[in-house]
This record gives sequence, structure tokens and C-alpha cells, in this order.
Amino acid sequence: MALADSVPGVSGGTIAFLMGLYDDFIESLNNIVSKDKEKRKNALIFLIKLGSGWVVGLAMASIVIKAVFEKHIYAISSLFLGFILFAIPLIISEEKDSFKGKYKNSIFAVFGIALVVAITYLSGNVVGVSDLGSSNLTIGIGIYLFLCAMCAISAMVLPGISGSTIMLVFGLYQAIMTAISGFFQFDMSYVPALMIFGFGMIAGVCTTVKGLKFLLEKHRSAIMYTIIGMMIGSFYAIIMGPTSLKDNPQDPLSFDTFNVLFFIIGAVVILGIQALKRFSDKLETKVDKTEVE
Repeated sequence: MALADSVPGVSGGTIAFLMGLYDDFIESLNNIVSKDKEKRKNALIFLIKLGSGWVVGLAMASIVIKAVFEKHIYAISSLFLGFILFAIPLIISEEKDSFKGKYKNSIFAVFGIALVVAITYLSGNVVGVSDLGSSNLTIGIGIYLFLCAMCAISAMVLPGISGSTIMLVFGLYQAIMTAISGFFQFDMSYVPALMIFGFGMIAGVCTTVKGLKFLLEKHRSAIMYTIIGMMIGSFYAIIMGPTSLKDNPQDPLSFDTFNVLFFIIGAVVILGIQALKRFSDKLETKVDKTEVE
């Protein structure tokens, strides 16, 4: 999830959905502030498990992916095109009851496409913050950073829209990735900015997840159509990804720069994740039967 969230155009929520963790993820985020002690405890355990892997992925992304993203942008873009293209039919299959016979909700898919395309377009027309070191951090930048973090985490929990794309819209993507990379390399000058960003993410979770949980329970079909639309819109976001490079903007992905090998790798990874989910489900069912016996 962290590796996906760190790259503009791809959502960690999509990975959670494919692994069958999405509803548990949203439920746990909601229950972490629950008055029920048992629910709060179970949510904390789940989020610690998920969060430990997320931190490792984030460290890898900030140190490794950032450099790869700059030098091999077309290969990475092709990889994530494979992710999204093969993820869409899997999600439709998993949520077939939300789609079948409810075709009037396809208008929400159009809305999802338009939303991602609009956000991606705006991300290419923003001059951002260049550095988040303590010497450059002002009250104004701190407030801006907090509000952007709230918006970004809200996007990260939605399959189909990337929190990184939101940060591109606000002109913070490169600065945040540099700050995270610097922190993992023991540059403490970035700690204040990262703390503000972290508090903004917590505030975003507390204010948006309850609403998302309600919509998934009461209007799941409309939300699923919106998510599929956002994933389709991600094709545009990924194709335009090379233009978002700060130091050396490139032309959008084209047939000439498309990398077939990495596209196939992306497809294999998604199918592998799905196979792993099925194996995990079978193993869990087997364990449950053994306990009953």
C-alpha cells in the first residue's frame, strides 16, 4: 500500500481492496476512536500489523522508488498501467452484487473519471513548496502542510485515487518525499514538518473515515461505481505522470515510450496478489473448520 501511495496515479486503497482488507481497514480506522474498548483494541492490533508493513514500504519508497521514479519513469508508468488494468476486472468480480442490475449508478463512474482527470490536470499547473527543512518552515507553510495532509490521507483510503497525486496538486509531493528520505537518513531538520504532516493525516482520518464507512454501508453500489471510475481516470493520471517530475519533466507516456515488459510485470503482480488472497482465504477457512471440529 505504501509503495503504491508513494507514486502519483496509484492508490494504496486499490491494493487493500485486492487483498480483501479494504472493509477491515476502513472499519479499523473508524473503530480506533470508538468508545467500545474491545473494538478499539482489535482496531489497534490490526492497524499496527498493517502499519508496520506500511512504514517499511514508505522507507523503501522514499529512498529507492524516488530515484527509480526519476530515472525510469516510463517503465514505472507502464508497470502501474498493468496494475490498474488488471485490477479493475478483479474488483468488479469481487463486488459483482454492487454492479449487476444497478447500471443507473454508472453516472457515478463518470463522476469518478472526471474527478481524477481534473485533479491530475491541476497537479501539472501548481508551483509547490521546494523544501520542508526546519529553517524554511513558517507558520503559513505549517498550516498549509496540515490541511494538505488531511486531503491526502482522505484520498489514500480510496481505491483509484492516489494521495501522492493530491500532494502534486498542492505542490508538496517532491518536498514530502525528500523530507521522508532525509528522515530515514537521520536528517532531523525535517522532523517538525513531518510531525505536522502526521497530525494532519490523523485529523483527516478522524473526519473522513466515518463518512466513508457510512457510504459503503448505505450506498455501496454508488461508491463502487465511483471507485471504478476513479481507477479508469487513473490511466490518464499515470500517462501524464512523467510531466510531473520536478527536476526534469518528461513528455507523457506514449506508444513509443510504453514498456511492455513492465506492463506484464504489473499484471503478474496483481494476479499474484489475488492468488495470495485466495490462498489466505482457503487457509483461514481450513483453520476455522479445524477449530470447530
